[in-house]
Amino acid sequence: MSSLNFPIHFKFKISSLSNDFSATDNDGNTIAYVRQKMFKLKEDIEIFSDESRQQKLYRIRADRWLDFSAAYSFYDSSQQGIGKIARKGWRSIFKAEYEIIDQNEEFQFRIQEENAWIKIIDGLLGEIPLLGFLSGYFFNPTYLLEDKNQNGVVRLRKVQSFWGRRFIVEKLRDVEYDDEIRIVLGLMMMVLLERSRG
Repeated sequence: MSSLNFPIHFKFKISSLSNDFSATDNDGNTIAYVRQKMFKLKEDIEIFSDESRQQKLYRIRADRWLDFSAAYSFYDSSQQGIGKIARKGWRSIFKAEYEIIDQNEEFQFRIQEENAWIKIIDGLLGEIPLLGFLSGYFFNPTYLLEDKNQNGVVRLRKVQSFWGRRFIVEKLRDVEYDDEIRIVLGLMMMVLLERSRG
């Protein structure tokens, strides 16, 4: 991913059996194509430059088998570790919470769901056949990413849609390019984990 021109849009493919989505910038240029390998006990996600999948940019891998508190490490094209995202286990049951860690194992950013009630309502209505279909249109979670000083850096929000799954990443504060990459990779992984809701 070259220089990032926010807002960035994540759009899932609805015609694919895989968990794939494209990331485009504010001008509509594709900056990444994200593909989740299916039927893996440990999450394995590949990030390519576009849908042709000719150039692999990054990889995200879980540190353990299916686990509620797994961490997901980021690797560049030379397999160098550049950071990770970790879900905050049981705290995420009521309100989704993740931490982004840098390449030196230092805490950098926290991602929190802004309104936990949306998660609860969506979960309840999602179990009712017809209302479950409509909940994806009306209940759309938003997530705020903050730095160590609790300053908002980016906000990710789900866009209303029945069939597709579209998300927008809006920048609230400037950070260094390497941090932007870690943030976007973290949000890509988080969206894959949280996508089944809303």
